[in-house]
Amino acid sequence: MNLPGFPDAQPLEGLLGGVMIGVAAAIMLLGLGRIAGVSGLAARSLNLTKAGPNWNVAAIFVFGLMLGAAAISQITGPIDAEFPPATGWLVAGGLITGFGTRLGSGCTSGHGVCGMSRLSPRSLIATATFIVSGMVTVFVVNLLGGGW
Repeated sequence: MNLPGFPDAQPLEGLLGGVMIGVAAAIMLLGLGRIAGVSGLAARSLNLTKAGPNWNVAAIFVFGLMLGAAAISQITGPIDAEFPPATGWLVAGGLITGFGTRLGSGCTSGHGVCGMSRLSPRSLIATATFIVSGMVTVFVVNLLGGGW
């Protein structure tokens, strides 16, 4: 399905992915009473923090993310991903993102999916900050000639 102005868009795949994320978040919240924030679960699974669910729950969740990605890759074939032309941008983006998730006490999955659905004021502000920061970052990187 092609969308005007977005020839590479995959809206059905995006919808399916969103439903799957929502179901996983609902299972985690309703079944375990925990927020499915990936940065917190990853930190817990790597023993970087003692906060959050039991280690085995966090490790299984993170392993499931990797297993799910591998399964989809086997079903649909490899994903054609494009990265910035300079590795420095990729490394800088990863470090800034990691710092931001610790500073903001969560990531886009914890705040954007779980917190927004619960109308958490902190998550509403955090998600707005994520979006604005992303827009500013794209503008600045493109202005500096690092866009792709």
